[in-house]
Amino acid sequence: MKSFIRILAFVLTVTMLLPLMAACDTGGSSGKVETIKIGISLYRKDDTFVASLCTYLEKVAKQKETESGKKIVVNMVDGQSSQALQNDQVDSFISQNYDVICVNMVDRTAAAVIVDKAKAANIPVIFFNREPVEEDLRMWDRAYYVGADAAQSGRLQGEIIAEAYRRNRAAIDKNGDGKIQYVMLEGEQGHQDALLRTEYSIKAVTGAGIAVEKLANDTANWQRAQGSAKMAQWLGKFGDRIEVVFCNNDDMALGAIDAIKESKKKVKPAILGIDATESGLNAIKDGSMFGTVFNDAQGQARAIFDLSYSFATGQSPSDKLDVQNGHYIRIPYRAVTKSNADEILGILRE
Repeated sequence: MKSFIRILAFVLTVTMLLPLMAACDTGGSSGKVETIKIGISLYRKDDTFVASLCTYLEKVAKQKETESGKKIVVNMVDGQSSQALQNDQVDSFISQNYDVICVNMVDRTAAAVIVDKAKAANIPVIFFNREPVEEDLRMWDRAYYVGADAAQSGRLQGEIIAEAYRRNRAAIDKNGDGKIQYVMLEGEQGHQDALLRTEYSIKAVTGAGIAVEKLANDTANWQRAQGSAKMAQWLGKFGDRIEVVFCNNDDMALGAIDAIKESKKKVKPAILGIDATESGLNAIKDGSMFGTVFNDAQGQARAIFDLSYSFATGQSPSDKLDVQNGHYIRIPYRAVTKSNADEILGILRE
């Protein structure tokens, strides 16, 4: 009887200890799953390029979750073009103890406020796509920017036209006056990318020894509808004098194409965009857009995630990424014309 009682006591003791042993076991499939939380605030969720970047970012996070066994939460919120709202969103991420905060700035000149908040909470902050002022980024060694060199995109856009002019001058200089008459659809006023793309596209053309004449320029805030409205006005004023339409992004270029189609005018200027969105590439394939510049959303998404993951897991960002000047990760652009549009489309669809 005593033996039976001792055996029963032993069995009960082991039964009670098993859950505790399982809870303490951190290895194997029974181990605790670590959760990584990445908060992302977007300047505007309906921006075509930003939306594609976010799609790739979520895809990369899911892949890493499967590979690592860690739970990875990617919470994307829409800043709705309001810097005050975006600041509140950053406060919310901080209060919920997110591991990393990524910000697509509404106002690139207001990054210092966010850097101060992140630094006080000791949470790394990654800006992307809309580049902050350099002085703000250098306020903290855990503040980074992921994007591309906007000046390069402008140069490549201008080089597409310069090369076409060299190959077949009459196809670009339609009136034969020895210079290119152009209009320029710009992104939002004061935006770093808009300023540099505008400046360097024309510098690339004039640097190739080609004379230009600006007929008009105006902001269309990256939006297709605004690009179409501006282009419709210029068609009414300048008609077939417009030989080239430079656009700071594909959406505005597509808007210019819309306006030409709706006008039913026999006008066919060379229209150029930047970003190489799927719609833009299809427009190149059907001949309505002359060229664009590939802004590698996949490459930027991978860099944003790898940087976030490095911070969240205590690794050094420079171990995996090419960090320039201590704070910058730049993804190069590529020129796109009809000759390589299918190749870039294939990359987008991977």
